[in-house]
Amino acid sequence: MADETSHAQHDANRELRVYDRSQSIVFAKTNEPFGGLSNMAGGYPLVVDKFRALTAEALYQACRFPHSPEIQRQILEQRSPIMAKAISRRFDEQTRPDWDNVRVKIMRWCLRVKLVQNRDTFGSLLLSTTDLPLVEYTKKDVFWGARPAAEGRLVGRNVLGRLLMELRDALNNRPAELAAVSPVPIPNFTLLSQPITSVTVIGKKEPTIGDIFG
Repeated sequence: MADETSHAQHDANRELRVYDRSQSIVFAKTNEPFGGLSNMAGGYPLVVDKFRALTAEALYQACRFPHSPEIQRQILEQRSPIMAKAISRRFDEQTRPDWDNVRVKIMRWCLRVKLVQNRDTFGSLLLSTTDLPLVEYTKKDVFWGARPAAEGRLVGRNVLGRLLMELRDALNNRPAELAAVSPVPIPNFTLLSQPITSVTVIGKKEPTIGDIFG
């Protein structure tokens, strides 16, 4: 058992990345210069099949509960991304059973929706980072971000930062593929009982939930 634990820890550590903080774009608080890279950032509304989310975080959290439109609705109705996440945690035991296997695919999809529907603002922010590493600063979550280490380094898997760099590369080199975002090819990818379809720029039709946000 000890050997198995040691091997598992070794595999986990092997996936960690090390970043020089002084040579990276580091984001954490939404009111900082690159705060718009955070899923918590407001000002980047998303509309999926006529249903609105005020932040990428709310959309991502709603995708945990395709079997429960009521939980999804509660999450999407929140003005605060912190509250959207808090509601998600309240129903954690009802998270779709394959979440750990699909969450990165869903996060990639959420980020692409954020870009396609906020190209002038979010796209410009992404391009302004040039080719520097993008790193989400965290003190705990070394899966999505990286935490401080010795000598000005940040260490973590930084999956969110890497997805953003992947998206930046597509925007720079393959912009045509960002005209629309196809649904994630997984079972039961739904929002408020409706199968999610291809997402494009926000149209002129008013979203179903939009009125409640003023």
